Amino acid sequence: MSSFGGQPGSDPRRVRPYAMTGGRTRPTGDAALEIEALVSTTSTAAPPPKLTVEQRAIITLCRDLLSIAEVSARLHLPLGVVRILVGDMADEQLVVVHRPVHAADRPDLALLQRVLHGLRTS
Repeated sequence: MSSFGGQPGSDPRRVRPYAMTGGRTRPTGDAALEIEALVSTTSTAAPPPKLTVEQRAIITLCRDLLSIAEVSARLHLPLGVVRILVGDMADEQLVVVHRPVHAADRPDLALLQRVLHGLRTS
């Protein structure tokens, strides 16, 4: 079983979230990523070998455009961990983050509907 799948405690090799993020609680970038921010992989080539299992999974999943929330749900990882991993990967140009444009600090309704549709179909 992988380090991100299954039930908590079902795999003694399970990696703790703080270990995946190096103990960080925030991405190194400018701000926390919104849960509705969309992520896509920058290359169709095989992922670099230096990546963690979780980062490889993110690259594979994000060949299709997915939100941070969808990545978190599909990998069974905490939202905060996914935000940090995706932020780090964006800094390394392994993924592109398409951040929503907020009108008066409210998310775009069409974007939220696409995220909801994606969550329902997964």
